[in-house]
Amino acid sequence: MMIEFLRRNLWASAFLFLIRLYLGYTWISAGLGKISGGSFDATGFLNGALAKATGERPIVQGWWASFLEHVALPNAGLFSIMVQWGEILVGAGLLLGVLTKTAAFFGIVMNMSFLLSGTISSSPIMIILSMFVLVAHTNAGRIGLDYYLLSKLRSKSDRDRSPHSSAASSA
Repeated sequence: MMIEFLRRNLWASAFLFLIRLYLGYTWISAGLGKISGGSFDATGFLNGALAKATGERPIVQGWWASFLEHVALPNAGLFSIMVQWGEILVGAGLLLGVLTKTAAFFGIVMNMSFLLSGTISSSPIMIILSMFVLVAHTNAGRIGLDYYLLSKLRSKSDRDRSPHSSAASSA
């Protein structure tokens, strides 16, 4: 019942719009802050996460620390670019309501990466809110560019399926 409400109700789309604005603003401001600073480097964050994988009560799991040590840290420059632009793209997608589900999914992926690295911050709240966007399916983008893109795709699909288009293509 709750899922159907999120997927079909007009009021739910307004609620989801507000969630998208909050999430989008949070992501895009974080990404722009990193880019405008001009010197964002993920190396410090990665080393901090690795430090949290040792000791009597490690916060970071060994398998994740191994990934950070052997994949992320040697490619810290690439990961720095991916974080900055990932935050901006996720934020823009959510703010504009374009590729909304994709943006929400990759926002969850980034938040989970931060959580797995031992950083709590606003990640749990953002994951929960992003899950509402994902569950809502297309209703989450009803107030946004997804609505217009999907209507264009539907009308093109309807034209392609019409009997006149198949007759014209066989002539």
